[in-house]
Amino acid sequence: MLVHGVSLSLRFWQARHPPRYAAYLIPSSPSFPHSSTRLAAVASLLGAPSTFRNVPQSPLEAHEMLLNGLPSRALLHLVENLAFLRWDDSFAKAIGMSHRTYQRHASAGGKPLSPEQSGRTWKLAEVLAKATSIFGSMQEAEQWLERPAIGLNQHKPIDLLATPAGVELVEDFLVRLEYGV
Repeated sequence: MLVHGVSLSLRFWQARHPPRYAAYLIPSSPSFPHSSTRLAAVASLLGAPSTFRNVPQSPLEAHEMLLNGLPSRALLHLVENLAFLRWDDSFAKAIGMSHRTYQRHASAGGKPLSPEQSGRTWKLAEVLAKATSIFGSMQEAEQWLERPAIGLNQHKPIDLLATPAGVELVEDFLVRLEYGV
């Protein structure tokens, strides 16, 4: 059986293997629904289209945008619309930025984030978008990020977002939750 041109056995294999392999198996062109839907969800969490001129239509466009730095307004929009990021500890872990640095960005206005800060902000929005699609609401996704998870050895997902290895663990866990593996 084919779903979006991908067999169910391939989808099952993808669910059991880390996402780094999925990039080679699922087309990521703008015409592929999964890719454009994911990008739209992430961009929406970052306040698109009002926060940046061009909403990325492909992962490559998103990459270019992150290299140039997201506008500070994108981070401000994300923070204003999420309850758990209001706490300094969680905010610093997820974004890799102290609360004071965030305040400087908020007061500076149009200064773009660094590529590092942009990447971490984008990744947090990506994880939130994925968790929201799995749990059904943004509130449930935020609560999940704040609770220790058995599948993550009782670590809070938000705490694991501090490192690339931790991000990969959280993404793998979300795939397992999505496919019931």
